[in-house]
Amino acid sequence: MAAKEDLYSKILPRRLRQNRAGSMKCSSSLDVLLSMGFPKPRALKALVSTGGRSVQAACDWLFSHVDDPFLDDPLPREYVLYLRPSGPLQNQLSHFWQQSRITCGKNKAHNIFPHITLCQFFMVSYISSHCNAMKQTSNVRAGDAASPRASKVHVEPHKKQLHVTLAYNFPSDHLPSLEKLAKGIEVKLGCDWLAVLFSRDIRFANHETLRVMYPYVPQNDDELELVPGDFVFMSPVDQNSTSEGWVYGTSLATGLSGLLPENYVSLADESDTWVFHASHSFFSCEASDKASKDRGLFDGLLDSRRPDSTSPGDTPSLSLICHPMQVLRISGGHSRQPKRTLFVCRHGERMDVVFGKHWLSLCSDSKGRYVRSNLNMPPSLPLWGAQRDYDMDAPITVFGSTQARLVGEALLESNTTIDFVYCSPALRCVQTAQNILKGLQQDSKLKVRVEPGLFEWTKWVCGSSMPAWIPPTDLAAAHFSVDTTYRPLIPVSKLTVSESYENYMSRSYQVTKDILSDCKNSGNNVLIVAHASSLEACTRQLQGRSPQSAKDFIQVVRKIPYLGFCSCEEQGDTGVWQLVDPPILPLTHGPNHSFDWRETLLQE
Repeated sequence: MAAKEDLYSKILPRRLRQNRAGSMKCSSSLDVLLSMGFPKPRALKALVSTGGRSVQAACDWLFSHVDDPFLDDPLPREYVLYLRPSGPLQNQLSHFWQQSRITCGKNKAHNIFPHITLCQFFMVSYISSHCNAMKQTSNVRAGDAASPRASKVHVEPHKKQLHVTLAYNFPSDHLPSLEKLAKGIEVKLGCDWLAVLFSRDIRFANHETLRVMYPYVPQNDDELELVPGDFVFMSPVDQNSTSEGWVYGTSLATGLSGLLPENYVSLADESDTWVFHASHSFFSCEASDKASKDRGLFDGLLDSRRPDSTSPGDTPSLSLICHPMQVLRISGGHSRQPKRTLFVCRHGERMDVVFGKHWLSLCSDSKGRYVRSNLNMPPSLPLWGAQRDYDMDAPITVFGSTQARLVGEALLESNTTIDFVYCSPALRCVQTAQNILKGLQQDSKLKVRVEPGLFEWTKWVCGSSMPAWIPPTDLAAAHFSVDTTYRPLIPVSKLTVSESYENYMSRSYQVTKDILSDCKNSGNNVLIVAHASSLEACTRQLQGRSPQSAKDFIQVVRKIPYLGFCSCEEQGDTGVWQLVDPPILPLTHGPNHSFDWRETLLQE
């Protein structure tokens, strides 16, 4: 046991996260896990396997792997350091990835996101922290010796000129189409190159990665339970004795292995299961200038070597698509993304959901004035008075405001530019949009356009009349950043209670199309802040897909949490839109019930 503990302590990348309050090391997470009773080797392995994100992530990993036969196996992980673009250039590369996949099908390059290879995967004998690992390996250049100072990490540097490979291992007849797509990449767009550190489980390095599409409950002891969203690793060697239509694989979520129906999974990208550990801006401004003079950092090559080619020299590179470029840094908030993108976001946590429909009585004094009775209630409410109908138009909680700011901050960190913001007239949506803009540091520049047509399905409205929403002029008087000159596409008078499902889907689709049409020549990115149902209603028909049944629609809506976020990109000038990965991570939180110290601590 001591040997295992020592090994994991050596390969544990101790995450160093900078924030306004200072820095926090992963060692504190280890202390918490140990205090919870987890054995040190398992705690260390959980932190390594989750990138040291949080105690909660490590706990979830441990609980899900409780039956994993390899839970106490001391095998180290493999690490790799890539140079990854962010900002407008990254968006164009991602567009090439998607279009080439649609036009020509998947090729080998699709297994990993767009990147510059700095080194090969390496085994780690000791990394004291992410920062040290990044510093030690960031000096690796093509042709340099792999000898990081004061380190036992052996890194094999990439021998070729630094470049982004756009495609390889594709049929030769696909080359003209790929070249045409590649020539559309504008390589002089602003870009901040980030060094990113990933790791993977060494056991599955040569396995196929499959994504679980449908749930499956085992019927026999040798079968594997499937949960949508999980990944399964499959080795061709293990398939010799399986029955037709069945494969043998290992679950990423649980570590368990077994047989599974082949038609319940689909092929996924290799990098989908990699664990992210840290990122670091690879260049200072001075370093960028020097590097651009020394060599071109982006030579996008189309390599038509067939899958059976084994040597880089078998077939020479056929086309130099992109000329050497100077590494440019994005000046925050002023660069434009080259493609039109629609972001749709649900509002933050509601007061009436947390404190019940009679929440007003909990925070009103004898004279009817608002007085918070819980820290999760906002210090004040906008325009508190007789004309407000908070019973039907509840505000968000303090935590709801925090959720929204986190989303805005994440958008800012990802260099995502928002050109227009539209929101439902519900107060919870207006407040959420305002706080997202605060996180984006755009609350004094961007004005929110309040659009009644974005309100949720009115069948869900309680009572016989629509809510009495706060008018934009009153919102502006209460210091909300709203556009008081905006004329709604669908006025409040056109909304009726208990509309049909078909009418709601038609309304949402039409108002979304009109919004995108109005913004077409003025900006690329539109953010809609509305309801859980809006993520489906505002994007489904935009993709050319027919509305699903009302029953299936409700099941989808139930799965969308507060601040659920999706991205939809326009595919060229075809008028077709497609859902893509959002530029920010998802936001997960757990319930926290009201605590009464008297009832709990004074009980006999």
